[in-house]
Amino acid sequence: MNDFMNVWPQEVYEGLAEITIGNKKVYTYKDMPASLYHILRNTTQKYPDRIGFVDNDGKEYSYQDFMGLVDEFAGYLHEIRGIHRGCHVGMLLGNGIEFCVTYLALCKLGTLVVPLPGKYQRPELLQLVDKADITFLICENKYADWFMDFSEIQVIVCEDEEGEYGFSHVLKEYKMQKIEEPAGRLEDPVILMFTSGTTSMSKGVLLKNYHMIHSVEVYKRILRLTEKDKSIVATPMYHITGLVCILALFLDIGGTLYLFKKVDPDRILKCMVENQITFYHASPTVFTLLLEKRKDYPHISSVRSFACGSGNMSPKNILCLHEWMPGAKFHTVFGMTETSGAGTIFPEGAADSPYIGSSGLPMPNLKVQIWDKQGIPMNRGEIGEVCLKGSFVLEQYYKQETNSITEDGWLRTGDLGYLNEDGYLYIVDRIKDMINRGGEKICSYDVENELSRLPGVLEAAVVALPDEKYMEVPGAMLRVQEDFPWNGDEIRDILKERMARYKIPVYYLFVDEIPKTCNGKVDKREIRKRVRESWMAAGGRL
Repeated sequence: MNDFMNVWPQEVYEGLAEITIGNKKVYTYKDMPASLYHILRNTTQKYPDRIGFVDNDGKEYSYQDFMGLVDEFAGYLHEIRGIHRGCHVGMLLGNGIEFCVTYLALCKLGTLVVPLPGKYQRPELLQLVDKADITFLICENKYADWFMDFSEIQVIVCEDEEGEYGFSHVLKEYKMQKIEEPAGRLEDPVILMFTSGTTSMSKGVLLKNYHMIHSVEVYKRILRLTEKDKSIVATPMYHITGLVCILALFLDIGGTLYLFKKVDPDRILKCMVENQITFYHASPTVFTLLLEKRKDYPHISSVRSFACGSGNMSPKNILCLHEWMPGAKFHTVFGMTETSGAGTIFPEGAADSPYIGSSGLPMPNLKVQIWDKQGIPMNRGEIGEVCLKGSFVLEQYYKQETNSITEDGWLRTGDLGYLNEDGYLYIVDRIKDMINRGGEKICSYDVENELSRLPGVLEAAVVALPDEKYMEVPGAMLRVQEDFPWNGDEIRDILKERMARYKIPVYYLFVDEIPKTCNGKVDKREIRKRVRESWMAAGGRL
C-alpha cells in the first residue's frame, strides 16, 4: 500500500486491489487491459473516427485507420516473417507513425520490444543488439547496412521517404487473411530498454505489461486527461517518456498526438497555438528552449498542464513558465526507466506551491524511503539514497546481477534526496555527483539552481574538479544568452552574497550546448571531462 494513501483524490484509488499476475501478488488496478494493444482495441471501439495521430508531414490518422495499419503489419510480421510471442525484436526508428505502428504490432504479437537509441553510433548499437539477444530488427533504411553481417538477425527495413508510409514496399504483396487474437498478457515482459551511460555499463531494464499499464493508469487519473486532450511528442519516442508517458498514455485516453521528428521550439509553440494543445510533457532542457521564444508567442491559452521529468528544472524557470501561461499547472515528475516513467509527481501546480523545487508525492502504489549507506531507513528531512518499491518498479535487470534491487524488491536509485514532513520528495543530487570539498558535501543541484537564478543563464551544470588541498572543488558549465554580462570572477563575487563560499564554483566554462545523453539527460560524465580539460588548459591543477 502507498505510504500516503490520503494525498490523492478518491478517484485515483478506485479499483486498486491486490491481484494475482502470473505467479505474483501485485497491488494494482483491477481489470486492467492485458497489453497496450488491448488498450488500442478498446479505444478504437469507443472513438473509431477520432484523430489519434498527426504525423510530421501533417497527415491525420483516425484510431480506426491506425488500428488497421497495426493489424496489417502484425499479420505480416507473424505470417511472413515468423515473429511470435517471446521473440526479441529491436526497433531503430525515428518519431513517426511507423514507430507507433511497429510498437503496437509487436505488443499484439506478445514480443519483447527493444527500442534502440537513434543517436548511437554503429559500435554502440551493435553492443546493445548483442546484449539484448535480438533476432529481428525493424529499422530505417539508413541503418540497414550496419547489420548486414549478422546472419542471425532478420532486418526489416522501413523506407523513410518523405510523405510515404514506410512499410508500403513490404506490404504490397501481403494480403491479410485474418485478425489473430492478441498474445500479450499482463505478466509478459514487453519492453527491454537500456539505461543511459557508457554502452558497456548500461543496464537492460526489463518491464512487463502490468508495470507499463499501471504507470499509464496513474498518469491518466492524476493529470485528469481525457479524449479531448491534445499533445505533442518531440522527445525521442525510444525514451521511456515518449514510449509510455506520452504514446501509451494518449492511446489509453483516446486523445490526439502530434508526432514531431525532432525538438523545434518554434514549431512546437506554433502547433500549441494553431491546434489548441492542452498538455505537454518534456525535459527541463526543452522547457528552457521554449522559454527563449516567449516573446514571439505571448498568448498561449489552451495548455492546461505540463509534466517535466528527466532532470532538475529550476524554480526560476517554473515561475517564468507560469507567468507566461498562468492557466497551465506544472507537474514536476521524478521517474526512471526502471519505474516505467512513473514515480513521484506534483499533485497541483508547482508554481503555486510552497514546495516548488520538490518532485512531488508518490503515485499509487509507490513506497519511497530514504536509506543511509547501510540500507537503514532515515528520518524525514535527512538526506540519503532514494529507494523505491511498487507496482511499476521493475523486478529485475536483463541477464545482470546487481545490488540495485534488493531481495524484497526495493530499487536503490542512486539518487540522493529527502522527504519533508508532508511526504514531498526532494532530489538533491546523484550519489556519484556529490562533491566532497575537504569533508564539506556540496549538492550540485543546489549550486545549479543558484546559478540558474542569474539573469541570462539558460542552463547550468556543476561537477567536481580534483584538488590537491580539498580533494574536490566545484566547477561549472554554463549556457548563457548572447548578451550575458559577467565573467567567471564576477559570477563568483555575486554568489558570495547568496551561498556559502565553499559551494561556489572555482571555474566556469561557457558553451553553446550542454552535453546530453541519448535519453535527454544532462551528461555529467562528458561535462566533467570537458570542464576538467578546459580548467587544466587555463592553468588549473589536477
